[in-house]
Amino acid sequence: MSEDADESDVSTQDTMHERADESWIKIWLLVGATRQLVTGVLAGSFFGLFMLGALLDPTLSDLLQTRAVIESLYTQMIGALITGVTLVVTISQLIISQENGPLGEQRTRMSETLDFRDYIKELTDKPAPADPSAFLREIIDATQQRAETLDEAMESTDNDDLRDEVDEFVDSITGNAETVREKLDGAKFGTFDVVHASMDYNYSWNIFQIERLLADYEDDIDEEQRAALEDLRTSFAMFGPAREHIKTLYFQWELINLSRYILYVAIPALLVSGMMLTFVDATTFTGTILEVETLLWLVAITFTITLVPFFLLTSYNMRVATAAKRTLAIGPLILRDSQR
Repeated sequence: MSEDADESDVSTQDTMHERADESWIKIWLLVGATRQLVTGVLAGSFFGLFMLGALLDPTLSDLLQTRAVIESLYTQMIGALITGVTLVVTISQLIISQENGPLGEQRTRMSETLDFRDYIKELTDKPAPADPSAFLREIIDATQQRAETLDEAMESTDNDDLRDEVDEFVDSITGNAETVREKLDGAKFGTFDVVHASMDYNYSWNIFQIERLLADYEDDIDEEQRAALEDLRTSFAMFGPAREHIKTLYFQWELINLSRYILYVAIPALLVSGMMLTFVDATTFTGTILEVETLLWLVAITFTITLVPFFLLTSYNMRVATAAKRTLAIGPLILRDSQR
């Protein structure tokens, strides 16, 4: 929606990308692409820029062939790698420690989880699914059914403006629900697909519109219509904490995976740094490849390898931070200018 959209414009765009009004490339890099691919893009970009800088500045190329410069460069990288890996592993341990606790706390967590599943059972008239994507789909199905019930209830109103707004509102809800349901179908937890699809469901805007309709047309809404609006608001209110819970589990899942992947790539990075520090100088590799000194190619490749753990950390933080920012508020609070 545009920044100057009127609050009575009850429709909304169907996807996060459309509502944010940002480049699809930016969205793809931040959240859509696999983190391994983004890591590869960052590494390839760094390698290309490193070689370009060395070729444009002959002084830099000469410095990289000096033994003292090579020793200084890789000595610092070894220290940075050890410090970075230690920090990431510490964060992983903190995340795992949150799952530990006395019996009373574990019992409270279980009780609250089962209570929420009971609420969902009342909402959908069936047991809540165990699969996260199916769990969210059930709530979305319930909101769409209640939106259709609201549409039917509003057929008896004499207020044409109210009926037109509700028709537009229900069409918007139906379109958004179909878009998100299609994305959730087959999405598996452990990938970003479930959280990414849930971010497209604009439940907060819909809650706000229900509250606005109840206030603006208070004298024109009968008890049946009011009950239909409140039931619809309840179903949207159930989606908010459900998404937040699944998002929190995903963040924990990803940060644990991140710590493991960084350990995997840090060991080769340390090995490469140690070998460059110990065995390589200007006389180790002579000649040229594609008219560029072989040693320069070697330094560029190995230095890029030593930075892979940091590129991996960057790629994961880009997604986690973006998802957290775009789902920062729970309830009818619109933080982005593009939606206000």
